[in-house]
Amino acid sequence: MAERTRIVAFDYLRGFVTSLVVLHHSVLAYCRYGHFDRLHYLWSTAPIVDDTKWIGFDVLVLFNDSYFMPLMFLLSGLFVWQGLQRKGGAAYLGGRLRRLGLPFAIAVVTAIPLAYYPSFRMTGSTIGFADFWVETIFSGPWPSGPAWFLAVLLGFDCVAAMVFGTVRRASSSGNVVPFLILAIVSAAAYFPMLWLFGPTYWFSFGPFAVQASRVGLYGVYFLAGVVVGPRPRDDRSWRVWALLAVTLFICLIWVVFARPAGWLNLYGVGLILFCAAANFAWFTIFSRFARHPSTVGDSLAANAYGIYLVHYPVVIWMQFALLNVPVDAIVKAALVFSVALSLSWGIAIVLRRMPGAAQLI
Repeated sequence: MAERTRIVAFDYLRGFVTSLVVLHHSVLAYCRYGHFDRLHYLWSTAPIVDDTKWIGFDVLVLFNDSYFMPLMFLLSGLFVWQGLQRKGGAAYLGGRLRRLGLPFAIAVVTAIPLAYYPSFRMTGSTIGFADFWVETIFSGPWPSGPAWFLAVLLGFDCVAAMVFGTVRRASSSGNVVPFLILAIVSAAAYFPMLWLFGPTYWFSFGPFAVQASRVGLYGVYFLAGVVVGPRPRDDRSWRVWALLAVTLFICLIWVVFARPAGWLNLYGVGLILFCAAANFAWFTIFSRFARHPSTVGDSLAANAYGIYLVHYPVVIWMQFALLNVPVDAIVKAALVFSVALSLSWGIAIVLRRMPGAAQLI
């Protein structure tokens, strides 16, 4: 069976985005907007909310949150068509069930309850972890944490596998989806859900969850990845896309912090345009600068999935341990991020050397 084409830029971009996910979760405890709900701990802005805060992390979270999950879905879609052509729909879907479904099931009964236990303890409860685990799994609520991405991606893969049996791409040499087309299709998928549910509501059922307003947006970016496929990108325009993304993000900051009249619609427009520009910017930047393999880059790319799966408990327990440490928010976030990324990276390396786990991550 032929191996899938490796494009160093895409591999390194995937590793980079995974490190951004770890950074994102590492700073959530220290945002100025953060609040903890002791009656309903899952209604808090983050599992751990520290009294030490810094407004710069609000800007960083807004930056990441506005594009990096669509980018992950886009990256996940790049090799879908190639995989379907090589394996066929049934075999491809079976592989995705092992690759996504089984890790999701394992994560939501192990890593995720372990991650949320410190948050539960912040409500004042003193029950042990075993009782907390039983209550979470059998009574709920049962959060999925970052594992929600795996379930949603598996759902998109299922749709792709079903459609593959009746539809063929007109051309195997797909071009980059034009910026305006991506923005327009994204807006059509995003705005109805934004108007119906607002920007923060999540659909949830047991351990399955997805942000209501963005489920269509994620689908569009996944589809864009499928349509475009693993083709080299034009790296000459990276400065244009980077400048456009920065400009649009400054506008988005103003909308979010100033809350002008009609801010929800302005926020939607800003998010759609910035998200598309940021995705184009990162693809062209990595196509320009990530051309040659390196030891660190290869290791991060190879272990990115494992890092994503195991980092969350490390982040939350580090934030919990630092709650009463008298240092500022920047120092705490730096400690959390450095320990979480390095420890998760190490765990992922060990897991990939284990015969059973190596097939999953």
